[in-house]
Amino acid sequence: MAGEGWSALRETIGDELAHPALLPAARAAAEAIRADFGDTVEAVLFYGSGLRDGDDNGKILDFYVIVRRYRDAYHNLAKAIANKILPPNVFYFETQFDGRVVRSKVAVYSMADFAKAASRGHFDSYVWSRFAQPSALAYVRSDEAARQVADAVSHAVVTLLEKTVPLMRSAFTSAELWTRAFTETYSVELRSERPGKGAEIYAANAVRYDRLAQSALPFTKWDVTPGPEGFVVANSASRRFRSVVAWRTRRIYCSTLHVLRLIKAVFTFAGGIDYLAWKISRHSGVAIEITPWQRRHPLLAGLTLFWRLRRSGAFR
Repeated sequence: MAGEGWSALRETIGDELAHPALLPAARAAAEAIRADFGDTVEAVLFYGSGLRDGDDNGKILDFYVIVRRYRDAYHNLAKAIANKILPPNVFYFETQFDGRVVRSKVAVYSMADFAKAASRGHFDSYVWSRFAQPSALAYVRSDEAARQVADAVSHAVVTLLEKTVPLMRSAFTSAELWTRAFTETYSVELRSERPGKGAEIYAANAVRYDRLAQSALPFTKWDVTPGPEGFVVANSASRRFRSVVAWRTRRIYCSTLHVLRLIKAVFTFAGGIDYLAWKISRHSGVAIEITPWQRRHPLLAGLTLFWRLRRSGAFR
């Protein structure tokens, strides 16, 4: 994409990524993570509830590490291969800061794979569902790396809206559009979030999402125009039907990938079983007690827990 409008969108995203008031704990954690992965790191992105709330109390901070090559990021060839086959790899980090422990979850992508996963041609919503939400560069190697990240994140915003517009009625508001977008992506990933989370995310930063909708919708392939309620689009019944089918197919496809990533994380994520139990309980209210046997056999435990939790309503 090119042109004045795209440059303006990327500049808006770039300004947001340059977040001047990043949590000191997040900067300290990002620097420790960058040092651990070495010179192959192009950028470290901070996102999630820690960024949204401006608070790390009781949270595990969420980071994406963008590297040049997986092989240079690991001493272990198997981890590099696993990252390439099914990105991202997920790791757990602890950093000492201000006399306390800062806990972080780290996902690793190459710059090329990150850009691909944010694009409209990528069926899996894993990246564009996350990075349509606010994120910040806790570290970036160069101006060029910052530009590449801003470009990918801009594509993530456009892609999420492009995949959501055909689901909308002919006239819709920005609030309806973003709420539907987040609702669809949460359902695709078997997220343990409570109902209404999509509306809550929009409401927490409505001005930002309204501005991005106005900037990004012209770059979707749909002819979306301003209307009395917000936006107007000439959606046909056949287009809406194809979109519904695509999202239902995506739900099956991405749910399968999500389970595979969870299983893979058991081997890369120290304390992964306990973390997943904590995360699911925190968001869904479904209490989970991990037994010593499950900690000794995390792969088998992960498979059995998934089906039990699905039946209990921990995944929606």
